[in-house]
Amino acid sequence: MIEVEPIRDRKKIERIKAFLRDTSPRDYLLFTLGINLACRIQDELALKIKDVMAKDGTIRKSIHIKEQKTKRDIWPAVNSAAFEALSFYFQHVKARNPDIYLFRKDKRNKPLTRQRVWQLIQDWTLMVGVRKEGQGRYGCHSLRKTFCYQAWKLGVSTEELQRKLGHRSAEVTRRYIGVSADMVKAIEMKVSL
Repeated sequence: MIEVEPIRDRKKIERIKAFLRDTSPRDYLLFTLGINLACRIQDELALKIKDVMAKDGTIRKSIHIKEQKTKRDIWPAVNSAAFEALSFYFQHVKARNPDIYLFRKDKRNKPLTRQRVWQLIQDWTLMVGVRKEGQGRYGCHSLRKTFCYQAWKLGVSTEELQRKLGHRSAEVTRRYIGVSADMVKAIEMKVSL
């Protein structure tokens, strides 16, 4: 499997969100939940309306996900960005059947495929200049890694991120963060005791 990168530039994240908000409520929600819940794409694509909306029509404060890879139960919080994206989605998409997938590829209630999401991410990252044609390695896992990198930049420790993501080692989490040799060199230059 090809190692993918996080989206490091916050301005480019905001540009993707703004473009998707104007063009596709589904894709806006897909991207926004992906970078805020930090779950694996197969778990995000499995979400149904009942997973994010309570019976009384309100958006849940956290989402129960049974991870397909690890079989563990997680309850990621619906932060303000995820809440806004869900509200926007439900304002524009009138589906209320609790068993409908959030990220349908058609009216037959089939979820998007991982391959289609990969292609969407290729389009989004090219559109905002995160990558140039044929360059950069971005894919489905870039959404999860983007959360990790941005949290790390805000001061969240590697150990806290390791626990959030369910990693067995801090080394895996450091790879997720995408700490480059240049970043390490910059840290070494800053710390002059």
